[in-house]
Amino acid sequence: MPRFAANLSMLFTEVPFLDRFERAARAGFGSVEFLFPYAHTPGEVAARVQGNRLKVVLHNLPAGDWEAGERGIACLPDRVDEFRAGVGKAIEYATVLGAPQLNCLAGKVPLGAGEESLRKTFVANLRYAAAELKKANLKLLIEPINTYDIPGFYLNRTAQAISVIDEVGADNLFLQYDIYHAQRSEGELAATMEKHLARIAHIQVADNPGRHEPGTGEINYAFLFKRLDQLGYRGAIGCEYKPASTTEAGLGWLEQARRTLRATT
Repeated sequence: MPRFAANLSMLFTEVPFLDRFERAARAGFGSVEFLFPYAHTPGEVAARVQGNRLKVVLHNLPAGDWEAGERGIACLPDRVDEFRAGVGKAIEYATVLGAPQLNCLAGKVPLGAGEESLRKTFVANLRYAAAELKKANLKLLIEPINTYDIPGFYLNRTAQAISVIDEVGADNLFLQYDIYHAQRSEGELAATMEKHLARIAHIQVADNPGRHEPGTGEINYAFLFKRLDQLGYRGAIGCEYKPASTTEAGLGWLEQARRTLRATT
């Protein structure tokens, strides 16, 4: 049965980052994920993880200046040195935190940039990162993101991501499949996950429209969760949504999902 992980960059945001670990544990989560731990030392974050008996399932490589609107640098030809330095930093954190995998955000296409240069840079950076992560026994993930939420995001379709993975040719490079982003970009959710299940190492959820908790929009999550369980998906499902009110008030969907999955196993 898949396990659900609280995304601490989206949930419990009314409290400081380090305090979100306790809130996640009290809300019944055994696993967490987040965008970036780098504002704190590895030891500070690890203390909260271990103190609340949690597991970290994922965090991201450094992604440039987030506050200034950057959303990754992996496809940017003039940021290769910065990207490579970030890989080393991320591995250090993942090793201390026990995270088994790291997500790489491709970034937004700069004005006037050519596809050939972007693709070449992205593939070369992923080859480097995958090789470095393999030394630490870590998986590397790439995530397509819809261009409504992030206009100009380079990696935005599942087929594009699979093509990149094939070109890189690393056996520890996988797809992070975000159901919300996929619904906005292309639909065909169940069929796509079934087709590429062996390439998917992590799944994230939010409903559409609004990016709120499952059950608030058009996506049939009851069907998708059951289908994933039937297909044998045993990875984590990251809860990367914006609560419609408070996180705790909206967690009814989670207990229902767990009951449904228990009934099918």
